Amino acid sequence: MNFWLLSPELSICGIALAVVLLDLVIENKKLLAGISVVALAIPIAFIVALWGENQSTFGGMLVVDEFSLFFKFLLVGIAGLVILSSVDYVSKFARFQGEYYALVLFSAAGLMLMAGTGELISIYIALELSSLSLYALVAFLKDPKSSEAGLKYMILGAISSAVLLFGMAFVFGLTGTTHLDQIVDKVSVLVSSGQIWDSPALLLGIVFLVAGFGFKIASVPFQMWVPDVYEGAPTPITAYLSVASKAAGFAVILRVFYTAFGIPVLSDNWAMLFAVLGAISMTIGNVVAISQSNIKRMLGYSSIAHAGYLMVGLATVSTLGRSGILFFLASYALANLGAFIAIIAISNKTGSDEIKDFSGMARRAPALALVLAFCLISLIGIPPTGGFIAKFYIFNAAIQQDLLWLVIVAVLNSVISAYYYLRVVKVMYLGEPASQEAVPLSLPLRATLTITSLGVLLLGVYPWVVLRLAETAAAMLVP
Repeated sequence: MNFWLLSPELSICGIALAVVLLDLVIENKKLLAGISVVALAIPIAFIVALWGENQSTFGGMLVVDEFSLFFKFLLVGIAGLVILSSVDYVSKFARFQGEYYALVLFSAAGLMLMAGTGELISIYIALELSSLSLYALVAFLKDPKSSEAGLKYMILGAISSAVLLFGMAFVFGLTGTTHLDQIVDKVSVLVSSGQIWDSPALLLGIVFLVAGFGFKIASVPFQMWVPDVYEGAPTPITAYLSVASKAAGFAVILRVFYTAFGIPVLSDNWAMLFAVLGAISMTIGNVVAISQSNIKRMLGYSSIAHAGYLMVGLATVSTLGRSGILFFLASYALANLGAFIAIIAISNKTGSDEIKDFSGMARRAPALALVLAFCLISLIGIPPTGGFIAKFYIFNAAIQQDLLWLVIVAVLNSVISAYYYLRVVKVMYLGEPASQEAVPLSLPLRATLTITSLGVLLLGVYPWVVLRLAETAAAMLVP
């Protein structure tokens, strides 16, 4: 057992425990956020030091390669931005700030493990580690909406976990192993002997795996939890769910399906399944988002649509598609976090998440309105933003794999999404402000807004560094 390979996860769990202990002795609780963010330099340093290590440990349960390290770096960055953006928001539960930050860090550790596991039972344990923390975080406000959101998320999450475990049981029953690299050997024997289609247990297991992971990435028809949970959860946690949970979900889907079920006979079928689910997800997500009056619910349906765009990359079964997914997730994380952080600042002042209450915000908070508008434009996929490059990259991969019909559906959905995203921009810039009072912006919020908006712009005008990292990471998975 090589604990050095587990150093990013161990260090982030150590930081979480340290925050809980420091909460007992520090009177100025705002210091906890600063300590948490600064201490995240430790797991980042471990991730950088591990780059280039391509090996497994703990009997093949943990895989450390550029693919897992890419996602670990992304997830640590997301956790840091969420914690920093929570500094003002945590006044709503001032007595429990230490527990709040610790739960964010523990959930990040679980999500990081999901990206680096090479065995089905380990995947399930990592998923539960992250989920248990997230259930508590969603209900952290303890008001009726937040409690309802936490209960719905927990019940549906438990059902999805059971479905996922059921699928894993089918795969184990047929192959006799839970290790992904051994599953593919057993499946190869079935393919070479022509018995693959005589094994309905394997196909049923794959369907159940898609259903279980579909809940994690919020794709149709497993998206029913998203609107209520996004609306009721604390806004920083809504932002966290929308990007971190989705990133880890796609990381584990890529690992499982490309490693265990990447044989062409199987991949042709699950690729078409993802293509159909992607088309339905982006259509339902965008169409229903049009009618939303609450901006958090609107972005919830937007998240469902983006799961559909990402599944376009899954459907390609190509290195270009895989690297496109990784770049898309990085771009989406920056844009969505930027949008939610701006919403946190505005909602703290107005006390409302209704779109109509954003009226005239460009006159009350020009910088906030500009950042929110820029991030929404990136979510549409308009240049010069990272969202444009991400969609161009992933759609190009689909065209090369003769999935023109799916690209047409995706482009049409991008046009539909422009309506509800630009409606928010219109309200902010053309609406009459309810007050002339300026919206205050604390230093942590200024820092997070600057990082996210500059990141979105940089990925739009100079994406090559992240693209090269994404391509290197994607090459680790050989179908």
